[in-house]
Amino acid sequence: MSVGQHSLAGAHDTNQDFHGAVLPGGHLLAAKGIALALADGISSSSVSHLASQTAVGSFLEDYYATSEAWTVRRAAQRVLGATNAWLHGQTQRGEGRFDKDRGYVCTFSALVLKGRDLHLLHVGDSRIYRLHPQSLEQLTEDHRVRHSSVESYLARALGTGPHVEIDYRSWEAEAGEIYVLATDGAYAQLDAAAIHRAIAHHADDLDAAAAALVAQARAAGSDDDATLQLLRIDELPQDDAPQAQLRREGLALPPALTPRSEFEGFTIVRELQVSARSHVLLATDKDSGRPVVLKAPSVDLRGDAAYLDSFVLEEWVARRVDSPHVIKAWPGERRRRHLYVAMEYIEGQTLAQWMTDHPAPPLEAVRAIVEQLAQGVQALHGRDMLHRDLRPENVMIDRDGTVKLIDLANVHVAGLAEGRGGAEQGAPPGTLQYMAPECLLGQPASTAADLFSLAAITYQMLCGQLPYGLSVTRVRTQQDLRNLRYVPLRHHRPDLPAWLDGVLAKALQVAPAKRQEAVSEFVHDLRTPGARFQRAQRTPLVERDPVLFWKCLSAVLGALVVGLLFYIRWRLA
Repeated sequence: MSVGQHSLAGAHDTNQDFHGAVLPGGHLLAAKGIALALADGISSSSVSHLASQTAVGSFLEDYYATSEAWTVRRAAQRVLGATNAWLHGQTQRGEGRFDKDRGYVCTFSALVLKGRDLHLLHVGDSRIYRLHPQSLEQLTEDHRVRHSSVESYLARALGTGPHVEIDYRSWEAEAGEIYVLATDGAYAQLDAAAIHRAIAHHADDLDAAAAALVAQARAAGSDDDATLQLLRIDELPQDDAPQAQLRREGLALPPALTPRSEFEGFTIVRELQVSARSHVLLATDKDSGRPVVLKAPSVDLRGDAAYLDSFVLEEWVARRVDSPHVIKAWPGERRRRHLYVAMEYIEGQTLAQWMTDHPAPPLEAVRAIVEQLAQGVQALHGRDMLHRDLRPENVMIDRDGTVKLIDLANVHVAGLAEGRGGAEQGAPPGTLQYMAPECLLGQPASTAADLFSLAAITYQMLCGQLPYGLSVTRVRTQQDLRNLRYVPLRHHRPDLPAWLDGVLAKALQVAPAKRQEAVSEFVHDLRTPGARFQRAQRTPLVERDPVLFWKCLSAVLGALVVGLLFYIRWRLA
């Protein structure tokens, strides 16, 4: 990428514009991308230059401090929301309290290039353009209300109120594109031809090109502060480029690990599990003496980049989610030579084992486990993550009764998926029996999908069966979805309250929009069901006793046939 920028004060002494750009390298480039931003303070305020400086400075600093799991949109809007609240607070403490034209108010426009995607954020009347051979394409909307040809005012800007609406757009960038960010003191006097000439004359120095364009705007009669930024996209990463922030490059696959062998500061104790995808071992950290679980990738999948990305993702996620109900990563920071994952050792049993030991548990015991499991799921959702593989085998219950989510290899991280040029390919991750029906049809997972899986586990804990049997695993079409029939829980456990079926049936709806809006709502309904669930509903006979129902129906039909025969015989006589 090539960036150029320049700003020139107007007729007054103070430049009320402010601009900046961050072009990070390595890890931050992959995680957050490149950012350009500019702001234009309102001319009627003596403190608006401070608003512009604060808006740009805080954005470029705080955006890079947000969670790597967040999308650009979420991170940027959170930062701008906080900045706006601070500016408005300053306005309320000063001269602008009764006159917003004298407050900490400014426009704001920014471009973020992450991976192959560009993200635009904008409020006010500064502008962002895409440069074409013969024209400038304006990508932003001027938030200005015009009363007449000579009278207008800003309808939206940072600092005018406690809350602000930020325009957001995103699209896939193309190599060779040029984008222009400018305040009104610059763009009012420039056109596409002038910009092309300046870039052609200063092809290797876009700062000089920006300075020439600002000087040209001043010579054309602009007496306002003029700021202009240029972004030229010279090259883009490949669509299938690996997630560099997961840092697996240059690491060799581990050798065969056996009990009592030494490996990167660990002593192998014993094998815990071996599968086609990984080898899991119990080890001891030689520095701390604590038990650690090591997971090594399968040698057979060493050439599968997507698998290796998901493999290292598990520890990456565990280091960024702080919850007592999500497995934690090994806290050490030793330099690694091999590709492996190190996690805490949880002594206890899986939820699948617990279900075997408790085939018909009381409702309160199930609620206690589900509430803890839900807290782990919510911890992921709070960081823009989806588990996507909730199942009893991926839940541990330690000796103190604490429930923990494990196996984070299939977690979807919105911030990492951004800018990779396309949706995930292949079969959806997860286990078919617990997967939300929409995911089986290729639709992307959502928090509603994790909710479905959690509800399916809850149902199975209570009765040992699945809510749709195995029919959900055969879903391939919309017609298959329509043919799914929920089996009422009380068909298996008539001792449980009738309202419980209503809560579970809602969370297990085939249509995601018909489920509870969040995992927290589902947990609340399990503990304190609302009136709509509490209404007494007598279970139909066909569900309570199907055999008796069909016997009764057959008897009625038999009586009707006999009666019909007597009637026909009577009419013929």
